[in-house]
Amino acid sequence: MARLYADEQYPYPVVEFLRALGHDVLTVQEAGRANQGIPDLDVLAFATSENRAVLTQNRKDFFQLHRIQPDHAGIIACTNDRNWEALANRIQTAITAEEPLQGKLIRVVRPAMSP
Repeated sequence: MARLYADEQYPYPVVEFLRALGHDVLTVQEAGRANQGIPDLDVLAFATSENRAVLTQNRKDFFQLHRIQPDHAGIIACTNDRNWEALANRIQTAITAEEPLQGKLIRVVRPAMSP
């Protein structure tokens, strides 16, 4: 299972579902790095030093970071989805399809609404 680092705004219910699926997820809060205004580049560097893929909804900034800093432990960028369990399952599917995550940018998007 994957080693993940959930950034500061990442929904905690998704973290719990991912843990139930067997993933090792560390949150910014658990790492003692919350409410410090840590730049995204430093979030990525910390995750990489801990051999963890960043789990984020801050897609635009982390897409750019991937381009300028491709040597990382992985970035999983997700669209917002309030169906926490479904989002966790999509992340699980993406991780399974892409492992190892080293140096990869993985996009996890919410499915389009049916008419």
